[in-house]
Amino acid sequence: MTTPRTAQHPILPMFTERWSPRAFSDKTVTEAEILTLLEAARWAPSASNLQPWRFIYSLKGTPEFDQMVELLVPFNQGWAKGAAALIFTAAVTTFDGERPIPTHAFDAGAAWMSLALQAHSMGLITHGMGGVEFDKATTALSLPDNLKLIMAIAVGYHGDPATLPEGLRAREAPSDRQPLEVMAFKGTFSGEIKAP
Repeated sequence: MTTPRTAQHPILPMFTERWSPRAFSDKTVTEAEILTLLEAARWAPSASNLQPWRFIYSLKGTPEFDQMVELLVPFNQGWAKGAAALIFTAAVTTFDGERPIPTHAFDAGAAWMSLALQAHSMGLITHGMGGVEFDKATTALSLPDNLKLIMAIAVGYHGDPATLPEGLRAREAPSDRQPLEVMAFKGTFSGEIKAP
């Protein structure tokens, strides 16, 4: 896949080629393919090798998928219902109820990136979402108190942007990134914190 993105330093092409489309085709994704994505996530690094991530998934055409679509905010429901699968990602905040896992969200993020890159290598697209009805989803997915819902992921094959609502069609392209100088500092922090 070609991409208009340009890295400032030499990196593997998969980092600039992977992006987060919203237009999905009607092509189905098998449970075996989803399990392959989750297997890649299983091998992500984590602090003390605690692996504090958990995934709840569903395939399109099942009652579980329809329920998961309803757990997204309305904006995301509008396009994510076209995905072939949905995966909700949660992080274990403590295993024993006493010692917190301070890196739980960071580690779950590493697992999400592993999943996203595996999907890209298989010709699948993924789109991570923070637009989730978190309280409603926590209850509906039967998450215990020590399992914090982090995000949802839409998975499938890239489709025609014309299937999206008009306002989203123009956004159906790889986004750029802020320059590295805004994010990385030698020795001490010397920048500003502002939204891109």
